[in-house]
Amino acid sequence: MLRLVLMCLAVMLLTPAAATEAGWELLREGGHVVLIRHAMSPGTGDPANFDINDCSTQRGLSEQGRQQADRIGTLISVRGAKTQQLLSSRYCRCLDTARFAFDDREPEIFAALDPLPADPAAAKAQQDEIIARVKSYSGSGNLLMITHKDVIQALTGVSAHDGEAVIVKADGDKLRVLGKILFN
Repeated sequence: MLRLVLMCLAVMLLTPAAATEAGWELLREGGHVVLIRHAMSPGTGDPANFDINDCSTQRGLSEQGRQQADRIGTLISVRGAKTQQLLSSRYCRCLDTARFAFDDREPEIFAALDPLPADPAAAKAQQDEIIARVKSYSGSGNLLMITHKDVIQALTGVSAHDGEAVIVKADGDKLRVLGKILFN
């Protein structure tokens, strides 16, 4: 009985590592779309005085988040995952994740990657815009999209940790998860 419990624990502990390695293999192949949740930022939501054009009114990356974002870029480079295009939500924590991870390139703003609005019709339109972008991507390198937890969850049905990558493929009018990468 103890052996069975230990085997189950070992499988549970090894599964994220195995999933991460499979994800790296996909990124080395290239031609994939990757949704990345922004790096660590303290708290939840944004302050009442939130202004999309003023980072001082938004929840930003913590020092740990800046280090995590830097690590994301380093690992992508060291692991040989070619980045062809870099898109980001307009929110400063997403833009900063992209900038710390990829010092040499400015992300292209793609407003559809912003948090989803409360209105269901507007949220669906935003998701449809992202799915259309995924469907139209045909590059040989990878398309990275820096976004938010709620967007990833709505598009894929899976939750992503801070700084986690979810590799996706268009499957009809939905996105199918091909793999995940934990950068911690």
